[in-house]
Amino acid sequence: MMTSFDVAAKLGDMEVISLQSGSSGNCVFVRIGQIRLLFDAGISGRKAQNRLALHGHDIHDVDALIVSHDHSDHVSGLGPIHRRFGLPVHMTSATQRVVERKRNTGRLSKVHNFRAGERISFGDVNVHTIPTPHDAVDGVCFVVEDLVEGTRFGLMTDLGHHFRELNDWIGDLDALMIESNYDLTMLRNGFYPNHLKQRIAGNGGHLSNEDAARLVRDHGGASLQWVCLAHLSDENNTPEFATQTCRRYVHNDLQVFCADRRDVIDPMIVVSKKATHPTSRENSPAAMLARQPSLF
Repeated sequence: MMTSFDVAAKLGDMEVISLQSGSSGNCVFVRIGQIRLLFDAGISGRKAQNRLALHGHDIHDVDALIVSHDHSDHVSGLGPIHRRFGLPVHMTSATQRVVERKRNTGRLSKVHNFRAGERISFGDVNVHTIPTPHDAVDGVCFVVEDLVEGTRFGLMTDLGHHFRELNDWIGDLDALMIESNYDLTMLRNGFYPNHLKQRIAGNGGHLSNEDAARLVRDHGGASLQWVCLAHLSDENNTPEFATQTCRRYVHNDLQVFCADRRDVIDPMIVVSKKATHPTSRENSPAAMLARQPSLF
């Protein structure tokens, strides 16, 4: 884990920080120009605040907290973060109804509802919400679009399965954080009961390492600068398995990162399309700035 903010994005670049990703909690920070967004709140407010501070960000500056779905690993810290830091919350009305019944949520005072499939706008930033078949009440994944710089970042976890709409979205991305939840052999041979194994690998569950790798290989476009594997299972996957599987499928010059299941990782930078950076991916600022030390 980084203990100082020694990596900085250039003017116009988008900054993505996974504060934690996995069944123990999910929270992702994205800075686009002057807009700062937090996606999901599956960690405590203290963790979110401290982990952002490690990389030079103040959680009080966040413009909105956007919720993907109602599962506890995405909303367990929602109420406390919302009230302590005064962050407006964006989620579907169906998700809100379920979330407000959870014990730890409490009263939510600044909630903006969107419909799954709608676009949320924050000045020159659009957040596209994409309905997913994950077994939540009204789940979505996201594409964050910088209208000024022309860059797009996809945050795609808890997908259920590979559904057709993903193909076109992924093909137009400059960076992608995608779930790579389980290794199929580990899941089959693991201690989970059969009904849980079937749920995870079923149409409402998660993508496997190979599912994620094939999606990137088959639909990632020429503009894709990096991919970050996320939402890894503690019991049915390892960072090494996920990364090695992805590397077997994608071309050698695509940067591949892995989110930490329990901690923050270094910022990953989506380089502005308007910047006059070198064209080589290996030596580009995206490659250099987004590199991170081994976390596992």
